[in-house]
Amino acid sequence: MGEYSKALSSLERSLEIRKIALPPNHSSLALSYNNIGSVYYNMGEYSKALLSYERTLEIQKLALTPNHPDLATSYNNIGVVYDNMSEYSKALSSYERSLEIRKIALSRNHPDFAQSYNNIGLAYYNMGEYSKALLSYERSLEIRKIALSPNHPDLATSYNNIGAVYDKMSK
Repeated sequence: MGEYSKALSSLERSLEIRKIALPPNHSSLALSYNNIGSVYYNMGEYSKALLSYERTLEIQKLALTPNHPDLATSYNNIGVVYDNMSEYSKALSSYERSLEIRKIALSRNHPDFAQSYNNIGLAYYNMGEYSKALLSYERSLEIRKIALSPNHPDLATSYNNIGAVYDKMSK
């Protein structure tokens, strides 16, 4: 609904209660920090979003197994924030860590792999490394063709990203 201040108020109250009621490494605390980070991200307050997502990851590292898929999601979220802050090498590092975990935790053609390769492609694209971006975007498309229905919007995103790279490479 875009009511960010109300969302933050409720989420912060939830976090306060959870801090009192739960041990410090409980996964519900990570969820609270993640949700707060998401609101800050949507508000464009990337530094605050980053702090919340990093706190999420700290708790998850204590509460979850080393290759749990939720860790991959957290690394991905951190990468997205870095991307929006124009810190592309940090974004790339987070995206690559997310991919490493997903390779261990998920089946070979899981749609989350496509997301990882797409985001790695985005980081390379933003860094002006178009041939690397193209390889990542093409890998994302391959997975999406297998994992998704033929008219899924994510396929359109892949084709669009590939087209954007070719456009940049022709200039």
